[in-house]
Amino acid sequence: MISDDTLELAVRRAIISAEQRDRIAALAVEPAGNDTDRPSTDEPMRLVGGGNDLFVTVGIVLLFAGALFALQSISGVTVPITAAALGIFAWLVAEFVTRQRRMRLSSTVLGLGFILAVTILLGHVLETRLGLAGIDDPLKLAALRPRAEAYGMLFFGGTALAAISHFLRFRVPVMAAILALCFTGAAFFLATLHFYDGVTRGEMLLPTLEQLPDVLAKALYVPLVCGFAVFAAGLALDLRDRERFTVWSDCAFWLHVISAPLLVHPLFILATGQDVVFGEIEPGASASVMLAILIIAFVYVALAIDRRSLLVPTFAYFGSLGVYYLVNSAANTTGIPPFALILLVIGAMIILFGAGWQRIRRLIVGTTLPTSLLTKLPPMKP
Repeated sequence: MISDDTLELAVRRAIISAEQRDRIAALAVEPAGNDTDRPSTDEPMRLVGGGNDLFVTVGIVLLFAGALFALQSISGVTVPITAAALGIFAWLVAEFVTRQRRMRLSSTVLGLGFILAVTILLGHVLETRLGLAGIDDPLKLAALRPRAEAYGMLFFGGTALAAISHFLRFRVPVMAAILALCFTGAAFFLATLHFYDGVTRGEMLLPTLEQLPDVLAKALYVPLVCGFAVFAAGLALDLRDRERFTVWSDCAFWLHVISAPLLVHPLFILATGQDVVFGEIEPGASASVMLAILIIAFVYVALAIDRRSLLVPTFAYFGSLGVYYLVNSAANTTGIPPFALILLVIGAMIILFGAGWQRIRRLIVGTTLPTSLLTKLPPMKP
């Protein structure tokens, strides 16, 4: 078996590309035998590398918990020093766990720990060095408007740069989710500043309690646009690696996990016209039709791009909110509790798609999309 060090050396000497290295590494962890032995009917979920990976992950959590308590017990060690020390420690441990051993779950935990340390460090810098400490009055915070944009970009941009640096070094896919969250957070922040500027310049007035639902409903366009952008990025990575052998496929998985909740709630509220503030979500006949169309659209897109990860938050959201009112009328006539019907509907759909995903995909997507488009999507599997 070719070692990871040999593969890295081959990349540095331009014998193989980084993508080819990832394909070889992915092939090495699959079951031995011919291609029919591969779990070809499943969406790749390369999150855990095995029992040893879980074992090492527990060790990492205990190691860093001990290091945190030890640093906190030392006199004179401040929060930024602790965050910087743990961030550097996470990077050094990843040099062995990720670069040398390629343990997936452990690498994800180390990557998230590194990003957490960076965000704490950036937050502390903004709080103490730039005059944000002790500000609890909105008017005082508003007085910082000339510098607020720079502060926000420092926080989100610094976190994004840390994620990019970590990814370039260790190729941990969860960094794609961190970048998506930084992008979304920056968009929310800039939209908030835009609204604030409009109020201070007299272009708009602060909303009354009656106007607040309309204002927040318009604010849903921010996560909606971000959700479409993140989904498009995930789809582009999926199309780049149709067979899902490389790290780009794992990055696409995380992008779809982030994009789904950003899309589901805004689309549901905007399509059904519900009250986004007080939670009065009781769609009538026309809204129920729109809700059913949304569910069908999400299912079809997930089937087309072969991503069940897109449906997990979708079913969770619609199951807890939308489907409740779709089956409520049936519950009133049959006497069956609505909650029981929700569990029946969502459970049946999950089992149906889980047991026959590829068969349903071939039946629905394979017969409705032109061949020219099907050749660009993930291939149909037996």
